[in-house]
Amino acid sequence: MNDNQLFEVDPSPSDLPDWARNPIAVFDLETTGLDHKESRIVTACAALIDAEGKVIGNDLEWLANPGIEIPLEASNVHGVTTEIAVAKGRELGLVVSEIIETLRSYFDQGIPVVAYNAPYDFTILRNHARLFAIDWPEKLVPIIDPLVIDKKLDRYRSGKRRLELVAAHYGIKLDDAHNATADAVAAGQIAQAIARKFAAVLPSSAEELHELQIGWSREADLSFADFMHKSGKTDFVPQLGWPEKA
Repeated sequence: MNDNQLFEVDPSPSDLPDWARNPIAVFDLETTGLDHKESRIVTACAALIDAEGKVIGNDLEWLANPGIEIPLEASNVHGVTTEIAVAKGRELGLVVSEIIETLRSYFDQGIPVVAYNAPYDFTILRNHARLFAIDWPEKLVPIIDPLVIDKKLDRYRSGKRRLELVAAHYGIKLDDAHNATADAVAAGQIAQAIARKFAAVLPSSAEELHELQIGWSREADLSFADFMHKSGKTDFVPQLGWPEKA
């Protein structure tokens, strides 16, 4: 594949990757902060969407009491204050257990799970599993990360790759950014839009795509590290790993 080439296609449904012609799961967390090791889960969503991007079945959303103060800067992003979490949130360990079991059921059924910037969500969730001594799935396969795929297949597009900006680029409506359900569904719809645009070069199998993303993520992280080093930040060390960080 030529990395400089953009693939504009309008495929028929039969030309789409298998995973884009069937229901997929979507997953997102909103937390107390950005640090993988210290942040606690506040809200989460795991749901199924059909091939048209519509939620089907029972979409699941959780509100947890993280057991720590929610910083104002985090509350300003997702709208949940410490007071709301204490009054209405459920015990964090129970929420974590339910999220993991929901995701495990998707993986056991072979349903791809879409998460935008997957290492953020899955690393935090894994750390919570360790905190509460909850069994962590041995294989998180297949995962689809629209951020990794978009960076690989449209690498020279200018601008940042925040979820709301990438959603707008692909014509996806996202009116309530940083709401776990809205973000999760938008991520799934972006994945489907990418599948339509790049159908000619994407593998049909979600499992094969999963394996490709491991290398694509590493490539992007090392490229960014090289940029930082050339910018004078020679002490910058990239955090490698997909779909989990170490």
